Amino acid sequence: MKRLSWPGWIPVDPYIVLLIGTVGLAALFPAHGTAAHVASGASTAAIAFLFFLYGARLSTKEAVDGLRHWRLHVTVLVCTFVLFPVFGLAARALVPVLLTQPLYQGLLFLTLVPSTIQSSIAFTSIARGNVPAAICAGSFSSLVGIVLTPLLAAGLLGSSGGGFSADSLVKIVLQLLVPFVAGQVLRRWIGGFVARHKKVLGLVDRGSILLVVYTAFSEGMVRGIWHQVSPARLGGLLAVEAVLLAVMLLLSWYGGRALGFGREDRIAIQFAGSKKSLASGLPMASVLFGAHASLAVLPLMLFHQMQLMVCAVIAKRRARDPQEAPGVVGGSAAHLVEGQPQDRVLR
Repeated sequence: MKRLSWPGWIPVDPYIVLLIGTVGLAALFPAHGTAAHVASGASTAAIAFLFFLYGARLSTKEAVDGLRHWRLHVTVLVCTFVLFPVFGLAARALVPVLLTQPLYQGLLFLTLVPSTIQSSIAFTSIARGNVPAAICAGSFSSLVGIVLTPLLAAGLLGSSGGGFSADSLVKIVLQLLVPFVAGQVLRRWIGGFVARHKKVLGLVDRGSILLVVYTAFSEGMVRGIWHQVSPARLGGLLAVEAVLLAVMLLLSWYGGRALGFGREDRIAIQFAGSKKSLASGLPMASVLFGAHASLAVLPLMLFHQMQLMVCAVIAKRRARDPQEAPGVVGGSAAHLVEGQPQDRVLR
């Protein structure tokens, strides 16, 4: 029996179809009362387990070795936590012409979220870039973002971000950072098991995110906040995000050249410095925005699909560059992308 596969000519990532279907399910069958409490508790536990797996997968040796390339990592962090937020603040001028205040808050939150891990690795591999650098850059960004994203949200969103408090930061640390550290500590004993069952555990990754999406959008439906969004506003949001992505792709590429990085490093900088993580952003938004999390994560979900489609095209074009890769994709780094469908880079 042949295994069914997603048609390659369809430009939409199949996981995005599942995300949209989850939103539709929440719209038709939102969780009420006890069911809502159960869904919320389950999503919290699922995300904690998700970050536990992240910690179990990341090689501590690779992370330490990656510190030697500190200039590249600092560049990615500046793109993620400095340039992105600056453009997010500048978008305030588009309210109320193109964006409503809630959509702008979601857009600003999008600019504060850390970079991706898996998709940065996969796209860098396709483009024949510095894969070990992409591994470390994405991992460092995620770790820094666990603390820095809520702090930036406190400073830039304030009380409009859903009531940020020290308690919110504690919840995020307990839900994300503590499980990640636990995974690192236990990696010595469970790392092999995680590597052998990465396909099965990958379903846990995706399922965890779908559960968080259902919980957030279900609560939004119960509270009736979706009446605030019109097709015209969604169109304006997409246009703003398209410009934001284009600017960051250009700055990360040509900025890397101006800073003296080689081709392989610039590829890693471009793919790690221009994208935002749905897996990290969703649980943070659920804590920071509470009942308004569904509107807050809508810009992130749209940007996520846009970045996958655009970066897939760029990565394939970079792969056709005449320069030969210097053999950096190998050893311990190669197994992270080997055997994974490159059209399914979801985070």
